[in-house]
Amino acid sequence: MRIAVFGNLYQEAHIQELSTLFDLLSRHNVWVEMEESFYNYLCSMLQSPPEINDIIKGDDFNAAIALSIGGDGTFLRTAQRVGEKEIPILGINTGHLGYLTDVSVDEVNDNLHNLLEGKYLVEARTMIGVTSPDAKLDLWQYALNEVAILKEDTSSMIEMEATVDNSHLATYLADGLIVSTPTGSTGYNLSVGGPIVAPSAPVWAISPVAAHSLTMRPLIVSDDSIISVTTRSRSATYRISLDGRSQTLPVGTTIEMRRAPFVTRVIQRLEHRFTDTLRSKLLWGIDKR
Repeated sequence: MRIAVFGNLYQEAHIQELSTLFDLLSRHNVWVEMEESFYNYLCSMLQSPPEINDIIKGDDFNAAIALSIGGDGTFLRTAQRVGEKEIPILGINTGHLGYLTDVSVDEVNDNLHNLLEGKYLVEARTMIGVTSPDAKLDLWQYALNEVAILKEDTSSMIEMEATVDNSHLATYLADGLIVSTPTGSTGYNLSVGGPIVAPSAPVWAISPVAAHSLTMRPLIVSDDSIISVTTRSRSATYRISLDGRSQTLPVGTTIEMRRAPFVTRVIQRLEHRFTDTLRSKLLWGIDKR
């Protein structure tokens, strides 16, 4: 089996577990290729370098599985690196909440044999693709979690004229607007009062940020929809953010959002259930007294 490994550079508390993981992969004759920055970091932390077969320096790699070692931010970055390859990604949580990461670092060695034997589920997660007829977008134009349209830090609220499939939806007066996938519904979307959506649901959530009118509530639309938003403001610019990657655009610019032509494939344990995640990560039904 060929495995591509990506990770963040904040692993001090888990360095021994990671050393054991790479030793086990080597003993199972797994071909391991690792992103260069993560490899250099591990070399600086471990007494001896991890045994790997190749270094990933760009996008010229392929594997049966990708490991994302870190938190949700690392998972989103791994999804970007994988991109259209659609390599299934297993998230190993060494961060905090780790909503996207199904296995904690102290569990991964016990679950390694299931991974190598193909005993796992793969969920296909839809992504949002973003284009603009008015401006060049200088960032990767796909989002696994959400696309956010936001005011600049010093400006007043912005006006966002939104259409769905060429039909006028609303003119939002707010600090911003979030278009979220089901995967991202428990992130930024949830923090502004948006709904939690089951990962397999073929929908998006449109949620305003601090709307001027209390009647402007979150809305669920089909992920077959094309959402278009033209933003105006007293300021000369506003920002768009795709999974935290942001770019400043001039007011009057329109952006269009549609379902991406590829998906992110997320590895889950066979016993994984979405409802279990709600209880373990968001503490649903947990009496904290």
